[in-house]
Amino acid sequence: MAEAATPVETTQGYSPPTVTQFSVFLDNRVGKLYDLVEAFADSPSCYICALSVHEAADHAVVRLITNNARAAKDILQDNRLPFCQTDVLIVEFTKGHSLSGMCLSLLGAELNIQFAYPLMLRPNGSPTIALAVDDKFLAGQILRRKEFRLLGEADIRDVR
Repeated sequence: MAEAATPVETTQGYSPPTVTQFSVFLDNRVGKLYDLVEAFADSPSCYICALSVHEAADHAVVRLITNNARAAKDILQDNRLPFCQTDVLIVEFTKGHSLSGMCLSLLGAELNIQFAYPLMLRPNGSPTIALAVDDKFLAGQILRRKEFRLLGEADIRDVR
C-alpha cells in the first residue's frame, strides 16, 4: 500500500494534501465520453478514480481525477483534448466523520463549497469525496483540526 501523504508545513502554515483534477472540454456528441474513458483504459499506469459530467447544449465538461496526474496530462495532450487542471481536496469519511459534519465545519468558517463529487474507490474502505472550496488551505486546516482524513495522490496511486 502507498505511503500516506503527509501535510506540509510552509511559511504560511499548513498546506493540505491535494490531488489534481482535470476539467476536460468535450463536444456534446454521442461517443465523446466513451472516447475519453477509452484513452485511459489503454494505460496500465493511469486510471480514472473519479468522474463528474456537466452537460450543456453544445458541450460537456468532464471533471476527472486519476491515480497519476502526470500520466493523465500526457494522455489528454496525446489525444488533443482541451483541459485545465486545478487542485482539489479528497476527504475520507470515517466513523464519526460525516458529510454533514464536514459541511458544518466549513460553514462555520464561511467557506463555500464550489463543487463536490464522490470517488469511485475507497482506499481505506471508507467513502471519499473530491471537494473544491474557496480556500483549500483554510479548509484543510479546519478539517484537520476536526480530525477528518485528507488524502493525496500517493494515497490513491495503487488503489483499485
